[in-house]
Amino acid sequence: MNKVMTRTVQHRPGTRPPGRRDPRRPGTTPPRTPAPRTPAPRTPATRTATPAPADTAPDAPTGRTAPGAPLPPRPTDLFADRLLAVLSGQRPVHWMLRHTAGRAYDELARLAERGPLRARGVRPVVRDIGYYVPRRGAIEAFARIGAGDQLRAMAFRLEQGPDLRWRCTAVELGGPRAPRTDD
Repeated sequence: MNKVMTRTVQHRPGTRPPGRRDPRRPGTTPPRTPAPRTPAPRTPATRTATPAPADTAPDAPTGRTAPGAPLPPRPTDLFADRLLAVLSGQRPVHWMLRHTAGRAYDELARLAERGPLRARGVRPVVRDIGYYVPRRGAIEAFARIGAGDQLRAMAFRLEQGPDLRWRCTAVELGGPRAPRTDD
């Protein structure tokens, strides 16, 4: 079994989830300073043994990617946040219309109607996510959702379409399954 845990969040009560800082609040983001300009790197065939200018460090970033820059989020992370926003009532169900395929939208609408992840006074957050890749272009993921002292489980399946976009094809929450009707 090839289950992979993608993130674990050490959530402290009364704090915001990581990565959701409000840039309008003072002290949340460091001041922006322009990166030092360095010449474009040469190919190995044309590289010469010239010393670096005195004002730049030998390992200064080239401007293409900063070291330590965050990687783009995984589709499992994006969809867990999107599904949580809908199931907790922060977003309407139709917000997921173009991100679902097959019966997933109907399942999501049925789940959101009951409002299973709505919590009084505490906004639910994704605690951690794991996934399994049964075949290329398909991901089966699970997420642990925490709201205060309550912990819930959410499972969903993502499939990559011919346009290379990921779409949710199934979503379930912990508890009894709804009866499945064949169309």
